[in-house]
Amino acid sequence: MRNSITLISIIETIILMLPALLVVAYVTVAERKTMASMQRRLGPNAVGYYGLLQAFADALKLILKEYVAPTQANIILFFLGPIVTLIFALVGYAVIPYGPGLSLGDMELGILFMLAVSSLATYGILLAGWSANSKYAFLGSLRSTAQLISYELVLSSVLLIIILITNSLNLNVNVQFQKITWLALPLFCILIIFFIGSVAETNRAPFDLAEAESELVSGFMTEHAAVIFVFFFLAEYASIVLMCIFTSILFLGGYLIDFDYSYLLYNFYYLVASHGGTENDYTLMREEFLNSPSFNGLLSSLTLGIKSSAMVFVFIWVRASFPRIRFDQLMSFCWTVLLPILFGFIFLIPSILYIFGVFFININLI
Repeated sequence: MRNSITLISIIETIILMLPALLVVAYVTVAERKTMASMQRRLGPNAVGYYGLLQAFADALKLILKEYVAPTQANIILFFLGPIVTLIFALVGYAVIPYGPGLSLGDMELGILFMLAVSSLATYGILLAGWSANSKYAFLGSLRSTAQLISYELVLSSVLLIIILITNSLNLNVNVQFQKITWLALPLFCILIIFFIGSVAETNRAPFDLAEAESELVSGFMTEHAAVIFVFFFLAEYASIVLMCIFTSILFLGGYLIDFDYSYLLYNFYYLVASHGGTENDYTLMREEFLNSPSFNGLLSSLTLGIKSSAMVFVFIWVRASFPRIRFDQLMSFCWTVLLPILFGFIFLIPSILYIFGVFFININLI
């Protein structure tokens, strides 16, 4: 019995991780095509139809390359750093609710789990930069660690505001809370700050100071090549997709769909009528189909996917539009601008909830 449960858990994990890795691969293609369009170029268009197999060609090229490690590097930590970063980038997908009841782990502390996982990925970057015995890699890892720790405070402050409103650390509860209205509407300023923190947390332009090509070559992954470099590459884009899904869940209603899709099934009537059925048969079939778990699960997953894809496009749009800033500007922007604004919101929002009598209701529900 225990072996069968373990086998089912392994199969569920594989079913979740394979689409996640495929999405990561195609996000790289989407980024290159989108940036090419913004810069009036063609982008990848030779490998596969419309360049759709370019990600697999790049992966094959990196896998077949000869691996070269620095002679004075700490080989164990040098290999362990990228592996740790990739593992913690993928573990966060386990608690994501893709639909009602569609998640590997519906944890009561899901938001805390996501915050912890994103924090632990910093250790992989620090290990990789320190173990390479290269000043460029070490400086890049120090920059990245300082940046991630600083902007982790921004993300945790935003999450504290969300928790004060929804009174739950469960991601499913946060999604269901937004049946009234998306939190992006009353908390649009908070959404903008959370997005800025997400861009900095994933080391993306214009906040990619840890791998600034003009200063530090490639930052903490300067000495990495071949398969180990693929781990860093996958970890970066997996973190981007995860943060976009997380943003959709917290602010954009997650898997909730906001329009009546029953009109899409009106053709059922003609199908039933052509086989001699009555209008009552059509109504019964339509209600059964609309209430089926398979249909609702598919529609919920598609809804979350569309919202997350829109956020991924915004990530790419920001990279193509804004120039890179200096590292001291990045850090001062966090400590002197974003954090004071968030501390003000942390005092303001409970005050508003108290004025309208909502804060005490939430306390009594604990």
